[in-house]
Amino acid sequence: MRARYTAASRERRKKVLNRAKGFNGSRRYRLKTAKEALLHAMSYEYRDRRNKKRDFRRLWINRISAFVRTEGISYSRFISGLTKAGVVINRKIMANLAVEDPEVMKKYVEIAKKELKLG
Repeated sequence: MRARYTAASRERRKKVLNRAKGFNGSRRYRLKTAKEALLHAMSYEYRDRRNKKRDFRRLWINRISAFVRTEGISYSRFISGLTKAGVVINRKIMANLAVEDPEVMKKYVEIAKKELKLG
């Protein structure tokens, strides 16, 4: 009689099925469909880890833009003014300031306006 369920192969199968927990139907307990579903899931994971960065940057830019428009300047001119003034601050921090500490953010807007000579 041949040994079919050796430790290594059982480990390998268990690893796949453990990662497939939470999937629906046979994708949870059948090895072949679970492997297939995992390959798709992993490719989505990989893609979406990159897309998350893109989405957050877009959110930060929207928040900053909304704030600086209330101060009478467009986002692109604001960023241009800060760059010319030599101010190095990332968009995540600026978006946070726009929400939590508008007074500090107004100072950055003034710096940008002064550099662009907008008054």
